[in-house]
Formats: sequence, C-alpha cells, structure tokens
Amino acid sequence: MERILPFTEEHHQFREMARKFFETEVKPHHEEWEKNHIVPKEVWRKAGENGLLCPDVPTEYGGSGADFLYNIIIIEESSRVGNSGFFISLHNDVIAPYISTYASDEQKKRWLPKCASGESILAVAMTEPGAGSDLKSLRTSAVDKGDHFVVNGQKTFISNGQLADLIITAVKHDNGTISLVMIEEGMKGFERGRNLDKIGLKAQDTSELYFNDVIVPKSNLIGKQGQGFRYLMQKLAQERLVLAVAAVEATRLVQTITLQYIKERKAFGQKIGSFQNTKFKMAEMATELEMAQVFCDKVVMEHMKGENTTAEASMCKWYATEMQKRHTDECLQFFGGYGYMMEYPIARAYLDARIQTIYAGTTEIMKEIIGRSLGL
Repeated sequence: MERILPFTEEHHQFREMARKFFETEVKPHHEEWEKNHIVPKEVWRKAGENGLLCPDVPTEYGGSGADFLYNIIIIEESSRVGNSGFFISLHNDVIAPYISTYASDEQKKRWLPKCASGESILAVAMTEPGAGSDLKSLRTSAVDKGDHFVVNGQKTFISNGQLADLIITAVKHDNGTISLVMIEEGMKGFERGRNLDKIGLKAQDTSELYFNDVIVPKSNLIGKQGQGFRYLMQKLAQERLVLAVAAVEATRLVQTITLQYIKERKAFGQKIGSFQNTKFKMAEMATELEMAQVFCDKVVMEHMKGENTTAEASMCKWYATEMQKRHTDECLQFFGGYGYMMEYPIARAYLDARIQTIYAGTTEIMKEIIGRSLGL
C-alpha cells in the first residue's frame, strides 16, 4: 500500500543507505550483543559517520538539518531488521530534541556535535524506584548553591544507562518545582548501578543510576529553572509517536516472517497457511496493520506541521503497541513448539514486544490522556 507520507526521491535514497547500514552493521551482530547485554560504542560512531544520528539537528550544531521524515525512515529501517538493542531512536527522537528545543546556544554547541557524530550517547533519567509514570512524585533533589546545584537521588530503568555520556536528569527543588540538568560522564558522585536483567531487549543496556552530592554547574541547567515538568510533558508526545511508528514496523516484520513460515511448514499433509483459521487470522492482522500504518502516518504529518498531537500520539502509542504485542502472540502460535525456541526470531520478537505497552507511559496512562481530551 502506498504511504501517505510525502517521501521524496532524496528520502528514498536515504532509506536505501539506512537499510544497508542496519542490514550490515546491526542485524549480523545482534545475537552477540544480546549475549553481552550491551551494544558496542563503535556502532554509534559508525551510525554518526553515516548521518544516522540527529539528522534533524541544524547543521550549525553538527546535524544535517533534515526534516522529521528522515528520523521516521531510520526508525522504520531499524525495526525492519528486528533491532531492539541499538536504541538509536531514543537518542535521536526522544532526548536530542530536549537539547535542540530548550538548551542555550552555548549548550547546543557544546553537546550536539558529539551527539551527531556518535562520540556522545544520550540518556534521559526520569523514572525512580518510587515514581514511574507519576513524575510529580520524583525525589531526586537539586539544592541551589549559587553557581551550581548539588544533586542527590536515584534513578532506575534508564535506557542507555551504561553507555550514556550525557544524561538529562529530572530533579526537584526545595519549592517542589522540577528542572532538567545535564549530568555528564565523569562527574564526581555520579555512579552507574547494575545493567538490569530484563525479559526482553537483551542487547539494550538498562540501568540504575546514583547521584551522591553531584556538583552540577548552572551552565548545565537546560532551559529555565523550575520548568522541567512542562518541558517533559511537551516532548512526551513525540516519544510516544515514534514508539508507535516502531511498533507498526516491528509488527510488519513479525507478519512477514510468519507468512514465510506458514507457506512452507506442513501439518496433517497440508501447509499451515492453507487452513481456514490461519488465513482468517493473517487476514485480520494484515488489515489491522494497514489501518494502524495510515493513522500513524496521519499523526506524523500533523506533528510535522507543529499541531498539538498529545491525544493522537497517545492513541497511536497504545493502539500500535498493543497490536504489536497481540499479533506477535498470535503469530508465535503458528510456529508451534518452534516458536518457543530462542533460535527462531519470533521468540525474541515475543519477548521484546512486551515492554512496548509499558515504557513512555503505559497503555492505561495513554487512555487516561485520551479520556481527558474528551472532557472526561
């Protein structure tokens, strides 16, 4: 089906380059990364050399000054090969925009060029042991000492937590307001905890972070003091939208490998795909996938126009990720016992899909946001 997004010939050429990168630099190594529970920094630098990091960052700060469709292409080609370890979209689409939008010119010049080259890897630290989706309950403190803050606290479930050189950290002041500060690798009192053992996303590093009297200069305050909660709320829509885009492409991959399997595998003397139940299930999933694709594309276009897509992005996020989870489960069933074996891609896809309805706001939180937009 033809996409409604306005891809140009330049976009298609970029997609070919991105596809080659993920096919050669990511896909063949993913199994090894899963065994090591981390992605080597080398792949980040290679991505930077190929213009795959921060493409929409202005050229004066090291990016390509490209439109957001280039980011979409990178997300799709990443998901197309089943990549769940190299968290490139988190870096490009979730964290870098905080710097591009709210940081000072001096901060942009200091941080963004290395983010675009792959020399610096980004993370954002919001979630705490006692505060998940409820950001107002965070307890990591930042005491104002004049020209610097003293930061104390703990974060958990931080993606890129082991690899990150720059960590945008949500902190709370004595008056209860929240700010965003940049914690940098090497700051005294900043420590990384263990690389958390997850049921999926085995190649992706997720960590606990500790801040013990970390001295953070005021020059690392992003935007205005006390405005952190507003900044986080404004950027969450894009985070949820890009997760939906990734979920759609991940679902497409699952359907593709399942189609290949059921066209070859036989049971009771006939191919699995020839059974009516199989045909109907695949027909239902194919239809739902195309509907999700069109809706996500529509919201991407609205987002690129600068429209407020808070509710629509929440719709995309819960629907596409729940679809991914459900379809992966349905498809695994067609593989029978083989679907439970880790040597089959469907098994890893099943484990990786489970987190999709949880991070960046659970399905329940998405529905709460949508409900409020309806005046409820």
